[in-house]
Formats: sequence, structure tokens, C-alpha cells
Amino acid sequence: MKIVERILIKVVIIQFIFLFLAQLFLHQLDIFPQLEQLTKYEGVNENTFTEILQTFNGN
Repeated sequence: MKIVERILIKVVIIQFIFLFLAQLFLHQLDIFPQLEQLTKYEGVNENTFTEILQTFNGN
């Protein structure tokens, strides 16, 4: 059982490293500028939380 736990811990660490590197490449180094334009087009960067709350409070 300890072997499985060690393998799982190593997999989690490797996944965290890849996640960190992907976030660094995609967001900080601006490798794909089209990705930023796409998120703005899709409305992901906009703060629409208050509009949703107003919609729920209006009913």
C-alpha cells in the first residue's frame, strides 16, 4: 500500500508542476495572444456577478 501512496504523491507533484508551467506560459509570457482575445470575446474576463445577483433579487 505504501508503494501506491508514493506513486500517487509523485503523480500529484508532477501534475502540479505541469499546471504551474502551463499557467506561466499561457498567461504570464503571453505566448498565445489569440487566447486572451478569445476569453474577452467569450466574456470570461468580465465581472458579471452583480448582474446575476440583481436578476435573482428582481424575481
